[in-house]
Amino acid sequence: MFFDQGNDFAHIKQDLFGNINNFMGTQVILYFIFHLSSERIKKQQMFFEKLQQSEKLKTTGQLAAAVAHEIRNPLTVVKGLLQFYEINNSFSKEGKMHLSLMIDELKTAEHVLSQFLSIAKPDEHQHMETVNVRDALQSVTGLLMSYGLYHQNKIDLQVDEDLYIAANTIEFKQLFMNLVKNAIEVSTKDDSVIIRAEQQKNKEIEIKVIDSGFGMSEEQVQALGTPFYSLKSKGTGLGLMICFNIVEKYKGTIKFQSAVNQGTTVTVRFPMNF
Repeated sequence: MFFDQGNDFAHIKQDLFGNINNFMGTQVILYFIFHLSSERIKKQQMFFEKLQQSEKLKTTGQLAAAVAHEIRNPLTVVKGLLQFYEINNSFSKEGKMHLSLMIDELKTAEHVLSQFLSIAKPDEHQHMETVNVRDALQSVTGLLMSYGLYHQNKIDLQVDEDLYIAANTIEFKQLFMNLVKNAIEVSTKDDSVIIRAEQQKNKEIEIKVIDSGFGMSEEQVQALGTPFYSLKSKGTGLGLMICFNIVEKYKGTIKFQSAVNQGTTVTVRFPMNF
């Protein structure tokens, strides 16, 4: 079947070079068709993921607005009355201390509501500035160093020089406070949480938070960012929702790579500010 078939395929011998060219050309065309189709599928998949995230943000925003409307006003009234009684001299020192404690707890509740509102209606006119990535991450590391020591973990900071992005410094720090804190909480004793920042060839700033914790399944990774979805027993899921919101606000991307018992890598990318 495979040898001495020259008589049956004599036309190939008549123009061997031309037939080889035709064959190679066909393969090249097929490769480009496959490549273009693959790129189109990837773009559609990214669009679908962004659409899903947009729907999550929309749902959470609607919920946040409702919660803020129903709860914030009563909290304001209660807090105002407590502050009035706090300055009243008829209360004992111990009573004033109790009033002060209640006011502090109400402030905490207001802070949670503010987090809801930051998702529901982001402040588009918030002050923008040039953030020095190295300085901001050093500040985050300094704040969480004792938290890491409490969990018997170290924070390893690896940041290149001269990395700048256009953002709000407070929100930038809030983003990585949440991510690094999560990484510490899932890490086992004596593990290190690595924070690595560098400039990519496409002029983006890439920041990775790497832990060696218990990791997540693919289904759990896909569910991240869903309102009130959390893998922590006392978690609310709001922290990651705010992270997604901040990244989207500054035209960045956030990606989670994880496997069970193999740790998690969170990759955040921002456009570089010149």
